[in-house]
Amino acid sequence: MAEPPRSCDCFVSLPPGSKEDYVIFGKNSDRPRDEVQEVVCFPASPHAPGSTVECTYISVPQAEHTHAVVLSRPAWLWGAEMGANEHGVCIGNEAVWTKESVDPEEALLGMDLVRLGLERGDSAWAALNVITGLLEQHGQGGACRETAEPFSYHNTFLLVDRQEAWVLETAGKLWAAQKVTEGVKNISNQLTIGTEISTEHSELRAVAQAQGWWSGEGDFSFSAVFSPDDPPARMEMAKQRYVGGTALLQQHNGSVTAEVMMSILRDKASGICMDSEGFCTTGSMVSILPRNPDVPCVHFFTATPNPSRSVFKPFIFSERMRPVNMVMSPQYGPDDPVRTQPRFQHQVDRKHELYKAHQTALTSPVIYTCLESKSKPF
Repeated sequence: MAEPPRSCDCFVSLPPGSKEDYVIFGKNSDRPRDEVQEVVCFPASPHAPGSTVECTYISVPQAEHTHAVVLSRPAWLWGAEMGANEHGVCIGNEAVWTKESVDPEEALLGMDLVRLGLERGDSAWAALNVITGLLEQHGQGGACRETAEPFSYHNTFLLVDRQEAWVLETAGKLWAAQKVTEGVKNISNQLTIGTEISTEHSELRAVAQAQGWWSGEGDFSFSAVFSPDDPPARMEMAKQRYVGGTALLQQHNGSVTAEVMMSILRDKASGICMDSEGFCTTGSMVSILPRNPDVPCVHFFTATPNPSRSVFKPFIFSERMRPVNMVMSPQYGPDDPVRTQPRFQHQVDRKHELYKAHQTALTSPVIYTCLESKSKPF
């Protein structure tokens, strides 16, 4: 029997949870084992009024200006699992299933929404409004992995900037969001927002009541109302990672640094660092966001699988920002299996040079020992 798909974990520490006056963001991207994740950057750009942008499956109206972004993404799609923009905004997403059915039609992927939020939002709050607006207008849906076998889901997001964080959880076009201003917080493949709703879709409660999911009386808990009665196995398995991630954050609450966040992403006992037969952590990201706006943010990416066997490489936005070909996958244009119809009828080699070098290094006992060491990652 095929191993059920799994997904990821996102973390944030805000002062006083952080050791210094920094906001620390971290995310593991758990994907099919042979999927290649690349790191790409795009400069800030103006766009002609009335133009459109082609996302993974559909086109949407383009913004007149997009911010510079750095993205870690499965190489076959337009969006991203995680990334940051020049204004110190970081976003990651997680797969969830809810009482709202997953639309079989192609729409925006949650990963498309991550990139759109980063390109258009100069704060976590602004990015949240970008994502919810596009979600309400275009919906979410479409194949979420590079295979002819259907696999789709709804999404939760962690949006972070230098001052605050937002947890955004969705069910179809509906959503609820919780503001986090201090301490530590993590999300995984389940709904976590209870009654602590800071803002929500205007029709959220009316829909819940009309569906018979909420009586209309008493407190309204998003997770209690919209979590599925019979959750898929992958959501049940995520509970262990969520509990383990919460425990690790609490263990370091008040002393979280970038190195601590990397150690959490490398933790195997909790399952946060995944290395199973079918799925593994294909990419990881940690960002340091100083509260002082005059101090630059630093974003670390692995661009290679399994953070316990990978080095975190730093990225800083600058006027001379340029792509690094070594972490960019080959392009196949209109012949790409994600572009041809029907989709995903054949496979192509998406390995970039760093990915191939990393895989080769793992076969060397000497280098393997170095990668597995507990020395400081930077």
